[in-house]
Amino acid sequence: MISIRARLGDGLTRIEVTGHEEHAEDGRVCAAVSAIAQTALLGLAAIAEQHPDLVTIDIQED
Repeated sequence: MISIRARLGDGLTRIEVTGHEEHAEDGRVCAAVSAIAQTALLGLAAIAEQHPDLVTIDIQED
């Protein structure tokens, strides 16, 4: 199962995506969730690059 947890408040937004769909529907759901999450991250990184005086991004790989 894929779990998406969002926490909102005080100007802070956190989104955490964990899990796997366990190959139901040939992995399409997992691929779709991953694509959307990665696209959002890449979009935010592009905005931060275009406007470094207004937006910073810190991506850490564990």
